[in-house]
Parts: sequence; C-alpha cells; structure tokens
Amino acid sequence: MPKHALRHVMTATIAAVGTLALGLTDATAHATPSLDYVALGDSYSAGSGVLPVDPTNLLCLRSTANYPHVIAATTGARLKDVTCGAAQTAHFTQAQYPGVAPQVDALSADTDLITLTIGGNDNGTFINAITACGTAGVLSGGKGSPCKDRHGTSFTDQIEANTYPALKNALRSVRAKAPNARVAALGYPWITPAAADPSCFAKLPIAAGDVPYLRGIQAHLNAVVERAAEETGATYVDFSQASEGHDACKAVGTRWIEPLLFGHSLVPVHPNALGERRMAEHTMRVLGLS
Repeated sequence: MPKHALRHVMTATIAAVGTLALGLTDATAHATPSLDYVALGDSYSAGSGVLPVDPTNLLCLRSTANYPHVIAATTGARLKDVTCGAAQTAHFTQAQYPGVAPQVDALSADTDLITLTIGGNDNGTFINAITACGTAGVLSGGKGSPCKDRHGTSFTDQIEANTYPALKNALRSVRAKAPNARVAALGYPWITPAAADPSCFAKLPIAAGDVPYLRGIQAHLNAVVERAAEETGATYVDFSQASEGHDACKAVGTRWIEPLLFGHSLVPVHPNALGERRMAEHTMRVLGLS
C-alpha cells in the first residue's frame, strides 16, 4: 500500500476510534444512576406467605420474592426492604417489635423511590371483617347477608374516622424523611369477586349477600388510601381494574390472592407469588419504570 494511502487509513481509523471513545464517554456521562429504593408497608408489601422467606427478620415474615424485590431486580434499583407483616400506619414512626425500627428510619434525603401498602391492619380492618363475615357465612350456610346485617357501616366508619387521618400522617412522615423521593402508595388487589360465586364458598365461606359487602369495605379502604396519597403528594397505584378477575375465588395460575381455606400459601387471604409479580409489573407501568 502506498505511504499516502496508509496515512489516510491510519487517520480515518484514529478518528473513528476517537469518535467511539467520545460516544462511550458521553453515554456513560448520561447513564441513569440506579435508584435508591426503600420499600415500606405491611404484609401485602412484605409478601408474607410467599417463599422464600427473608431470614434476616423472621418476625416480619418478609419474602425475597415480594413485589419490591421484583421491582429492584427489573430496574437495577438498590433496595432497602423494611416491609413487615402486620404493620400498621403507626409502625412507620414507632417500633413494631423489639429490634424492628420504625420504618421511616430507613429513609433519607438520598432516597429516590418509595413504595408501600398500609392501612389494612389499622382497626384490624382486614382480619376483623374477613373473620366476622367468614363466621357469619358458615353459620348461615352461605345465605343472605348476615355480616352486613350485623355490622352495617361499622367497618367503613372506622376506616373513615381512624384510618384516613392515620394514613395522611404516615405519608407526611415519609415525606419529611425523604423530601426528594417519589412515593407510590399501592391500593390492595381485590380479595373477593364483585358478586358471589357459589363454587367458591368452600374456599372463601362468605354468604352470598356479604360478598359485595366485603368488597365494598375494601373499596372504601382503597379510596381513602388514594385520597391520602393525593393530599400528600404521593402517586396512587390503582389495582381496581388490574386485579379484576384475579381474586381469591379464581383458579391457581389466575388468582393473585390466596383463599381463606384450601389455598397454597402459608398466609391465607394474601397475595401469592404471581400476585406479587403482577403488583410489581403494574406499579412499574404506573411509575414509568418498565
């Protein structure tokens, strides 16, 4: 090859390498750093009942396959998971168990992303409503609406009077500790179908007239979560449509929530592994992370 031709080739090669190097440097400079992500909340966030269990704190019955772990694995976020089964709004600022710090202690000004479910354990709403309606359903043989007839608006009254203000206070405590973070407050996926399914009574023994009653209690809880989120600058992640048709009465592989009886989870009436994955996917879509 003539010398002048060789010089042209070498010049072009050096230029190309230089351009590539500049491109790589520019791409690195503009790469999105991984998020500092803190997961707060109760058993629906902890994935209680989903294996494998996180051995670092067995009191909280936290799963390493819960939706926060799915989000972190998908996005590359640095996750600090302080979710804990049975947590109430008070446990954002108070210790839930000896050695289990208030959940907001995990937050800082450097926190970028926070997700949570909370409120279902305040007033014992979930466990009391399901226990009351399940017992009434068994005693009535699935007929009528014995739970509604006995308890009326008591559950929703407690949610409005107690849970709603507690939610606002909890979310304000989150904002105070992590003023720069994006906060996502998730609603609870549907536990019951919209109407009674006679084939489900053995698994979820709720009287026919109490199925919509129980669903109405959950809808009211989700509504106050949404309201508290909006009033404190958080993003509400609505599962009312996404979880429709995936309630505890559906078959394995379709349901996100395990039934009260004859389910496949250590903790009944909670999301299974599929439910936790779908909660993660929907949350990422809402937040624009997927």
